[in-house]
Amino acid sequence: MSDNRPISEEYRIVAKKWVDADSAANMLEESKSAFLSQLMIEHGDIAVSKAELLVKGSGQWREYIEKMVTARKEANLLKVQLKYIEMKYHEWQSYNATRRAEMKL
Repeated sequence: MSDNRPISEEYRIVAKKWVDADSAANMLEESKSAFLSQLMIEHGDIAVSKAELLVKGSGQWREYIEKMVTARKEANLLKVQLKYIEMKYHEWQSYNATRRAEMKL
């Protein structure tokens, strides 16, 4: 390990960050319809299709979608970091097993 922390500690730290990031991304994704409805209501008493068109063409909607996609991207990057730590651990295990086998020869 480059920073002398055990692999398990590295994993714990990144896993906690991933859980928080994944939760934030899920919240945005699950709230998408409610946010759309809220913005549509602000247009008053007009046809639903027209209100939806106006909202989905707005900067406010675009910002929400960008925020949602960025949150998912951050969560996915942390998930990849977790996978990297797992791979690093398996490589370490394999290296040590090979060394033990060589020592027996």
